[in-house]
Amino acid sequence: MRVVELDGFGGPEVLGIGRAPVPVPGEGEVLIRVVAAGFNRADLVQREGGYPPPPGITDVLGLECSGTVVALGPGARRFGVGDAVCALLAGGGYAEYAAVPEAQVLPVPGGVDLVEAAGLPEVACTLLSNFAHPELPPAGSSLLVHGGSGGLGGFAVQLGAALGWRVFATAGSEGGVEHSLAAGAEAASNYREEDFVEFVRERTGGRGVDLVLDVVGGSYLQRNLAALAVGGRLAMVAALGGATAEIDLRVLMRRRLTVHGSTLRARPVHGPGSKEETVRAVERTVWPLIESGALRPLAVHRVPFARVRELHERHGDRTVPPGKSVLVLGE
Repeated sequence: MRVVELDGFGGPEVLGIGRAPVPVPGEGEVLIRVVAAGFNRADLVQREGGYPPPPGITDVLGLECSGTVVALGPGARRFGVGDAVCALLAGGGYAEYAAVPEAQVLPVPGGVDLVEAAGLPEVACTLLSNFAHPELPPAGSSLLVHGGSGGLGGFAVQLGAALGWRVFATAGSEGGVEHSLAAGAEAASNYREEDFVEFVRERTGGRGVDLVLDVVGGSYLQRNLAALAVGGRLAMVAALGGATAEIDLRVLMRRRLTVHGSTLRARPVHGPGSKEETVRAVERTVWPLIESGALRPLAVHRVPFARVRELHERHGDRTVPPGKSVLVLGE
């Protein structure tokens, strides 16, 4: 099969198309013939050497894919050969075939084509595992999303709006602001031109928001806390702006704030806090919103498989269009 190979670690030039044996599905796994693989910023970090796969997992990039089930491993029984599916992966999506634990596989939701579905599992699982901590906030809650023009941020805006929340977003360009508004944000701000703490305070009457979804990290920590309402929560899913910061614990205690961080890749397949638990919660909560039309993936940027290096280059220099990018194997 064709795979995207890494010739060491570094820039997009280390990516190339190579050949590898088709994986054999093990106990409880299914083999998927991949139609498309979702792109995530974590792919860039792994390519640069900063995000190694867990022990025993392929070093082929790709944390999500869509395609058709072509074989079942021993004990796999939910899906059948020929089923259209998408899947959350620990790695291996940038390839023509992927062997995946059946617990991490989802049916393609109605109203979404197979290529669009490739960009859903990672973002949906990441967001739901952070939003529902331990339960989803009620309708009428407020959310600030950083990076509303990206694949994760744009979907976060859509999901929050579909759940009946007041959603605010930041982006680094006017195009990103427009994308955030189109996704369902009540208001969006260009963070290069406006302080997001003041932006939030103005639109919430000084109260702040109940939840902040952050991909920036250290350099935003103090301002994120300032943007929260009393009893609010900061959910951190990346640290693009630095991994360390100082915090005044008295602020957390006085205002009853919570700082929560998480990743998906290192979680166990089964058990409490597992990928299986998150995937099934997504199927129960997010898939019905998609199928009803309350939540609809926007601006899927489709890139032919052979142009993987170009995709990484454009994401690295931030010239890719707003929205989610996917690599299409048949193109």
